[in-house]
This record gives sequence, structure tokens and C-alpha cells, in this order.
Amino acid sequence: MSVKSDIEIAREAKIKPIAEVAAKVGVPAHALIPYGWTKAKISFDYLNEIQGFSDGKLILVTAISPTPAGEGKTTTTVGLSDGLNYIGKKAIAALREPSLGPCFGVKGGAAGGGYAQVVPMEDINLHFTGDFHAITSAHNLLSALIDNHIYWGNALGIDQRRVGWKRVLDMNDRALRSIVNSLGGVSNGFPREDGFDITVASEVMA
Repeated sequence: MSVKSDIEIAREAKIKPIAEVAAKVGVPAHALIPYGWTKAKISFDYLNEIQGFSDGKLILVTAISPTPAGEGKTTTTVGLSDGLNYIGKKAIAALREPSLGPCFGVKGGAAGGGYAQVVPMEDINLHFTGDFHAITSAHNLLSALIDNHIYWGNALGIDQRRVGWKRVLDMNDRALRSIVNSLGGVSNGFPREDGFDITVASEVMA
């Protein structure tokens, strides 16, 4: 019998509406900011509503090197959460959003694997709720601000040879790690060495 791939398992999953999943762990519908019917954010205002609630227990899964089969932090976390719910506990797994770049490399996606994965897997691995796009835009706006300030007189006396704030892109592209920007004439600013980091390395993430 052939073993199904992660994506085959994900596509065969019967996904419940996110409102139903949230209700199961006590999160009301009014606290959800939906992104379609399978994904949602929880309103920040909801935190004020649960201030009087007792704290739950925290299990931290960290620093696990994946096995050759791909069993690492995410797979372990999802499997642990599934197991706790199976025996009657009210468990929630908190995972960070996958960075798009590594999803297309050797590492692959970051939504777990096999029957211990989060679905819809493609949505989670590719853009999800758009947060990384927002971080990329905010970071690069600051990058443009620096170059624009230098172009319009440099009142702060920024040494353009020592600008450490690179641009970011949610992609692994070694050709962009070190570049020269502002080429093409006077109207494009002062040429200087620059480069791109991956979005998750941005200080805007902090």
C-alpha cells in the first residue's frame, strides 16, 4: 500500500468551519475576524473580555531537529495537541506563520506533516492572512524613507556607506542578498551598497 503525501492527506481532510472550531475551545463568534470560512484572527479586544479567566497550562515544544521523515517541532506540536484533545483535554496549538521562502526549498512547508498537520495547508504556507506582506511593506517603506531623506539633503548626516537597514522580501533569493541600489541617474538618488533580508528577519517583526 502506497503512503499518501502530505498534500494528499491535507486535500482529503474534511475541514470544519473556523467558527465551529473556535466554539469548541470557548471562543465566541463575535471575537473572530474571518478570512474565509476556514481561517480567522481573534480580535485583540477579546483579550479584555477574558482577563478574569484562570490561566491554562503551557507546554513548550522547541529546539527539535527534524527526523529524516520530517518529524520536527510543528509535527510534534500538532500531534501532541491532537492527542490531548483526544483524551478530553481542551488543547490549542500556537504555531508561527511559515516563511514563504523556505516552503519552496529543501525544508518544504511548515504546517506539520502526515496526519499531524494544520489545514488548509496550502493557504497557511502561501500568504495565509497577509501579515508577512504587511510587514514587508512597512519595512520597505522605512527603507525608502532612509534613501529619500538622503536624497533630499540628508539633514541627519546619515553616512550612506554605513546604512545597516536592508530591504526585505519573503523569499530565499541569494542574488538579492547584496546589491547596489539607486542606479540609473541623478533622479534615482545616490548609489550605495544595499541588500535584502528575508521578511522574518525584519525588526518590524519584533
